[in-house]
Amino acid sequence: MQNHPYEEVAYDIYGLANKLNNVGSGMVGELPEAMPEKEILLMLKKNMQAAVVKHTNLRGKPVKKVAVCGGAGIFLLQEAIRQGADVFITSDIKYHEYFDADGKIVLADIGHYESEQFTAQLIMNELKNNFSTFALRLTNIVTNPVNYL
Repeated sequence: MQNHPYEEVAYDIYGLANKLNNVGSGMVGELPEAMPEKEILLMLKKNMQAAVVKHTNLRGKPVKKVAVCGGAGIFLLQEAIRQGADVFITSDIKYHEYFDADGKIVLADIGHYESEQFTAQLIMNELKNNFSTFALRLTNIVTNPVNYL
């Protein structure tokens, strides 16, 4: 049985490489002044409204450079270390992945929802600034399926 030439599969191929050097999944930044490790973890807990901050052993060094990735960002651990970060803030770190820090960095897991909860407001602000005729509204429903006792 022969197919008509118009019945050939049509497809397009698009490269997925990120060509923007300043855009990606995480960020690294420097604090205006170095802070003690425990102090930054307590500040993180308060400001991110986290019920708990799970972390690796503290290294006894001041924190100046911080790496962050909202959601499950442990895949960026080696890059955070390569960038010289003192602390890497993310979520969903599995038990054995804490060992991968190997004393080179403090890992801080604040919870998946907690790490992303302010993103909706940031996106809404960006949309408002760029599309002033859109009617935007954020829900008040908390979608976090995790509860703490």
